[in-house]
Amino acid sequence: MKLLAKYYIIEDSIIGENTIIRDYVNIFGAKIGDNCKIGAYVEIRRGAEIGNNTKVEAYSLIPTGVKIEDEVFIGPHVIFTNDRVPHAIGDWKVVPTFVKKGASIGAGAVIVCGVTIGEGALVAAGAVVTKDVPPYTLVAGNPARVKKKLKNEV
Repeated sequence: MKLLAKYYIIEDSIIGENTIIRDYVNIFGAKIGDNCKIGAYVEIRRGAEIGNNTKVEAYSLIPTGVKIEDEVFIGPHVIFTNDRVPHAIGDWKVVPTFVKKGASIGAGAVIVCGVTIGEGALVAAGAVVTKDVPPYTLVAGNPARVKKKLKNEV
């Protein structure tokens, strides 16, 4: 880990080699792979997993239940949810969300829990993802809808 931060909280987490962490980051009980870049003001909560070579831009929230694979881009201000029926008091249930290898999520997108964003998919800035995103597909809007199929770059 390459800590390029003066102010941060990192507790009970596994952070891979050559991962760069910027200022004002909170990481609690998460697993982050090798060669990642974690921008300023990011929060990554207990049980979240981030693969290798992934970039998480400033002000993003990755809560419990989110699994992000390798080579994913998470733009600034991206928010993942993890509870379909949130309440201020009482029980809640974590609903898992998956982001597959090589996907990119644009700035300000909201990812509602329980979805899978497919390999190589692109979520446009500001989109609200409420359903699975097929591999190598561009989605945009609120709610996010398929705009076009992308070329498979494998």
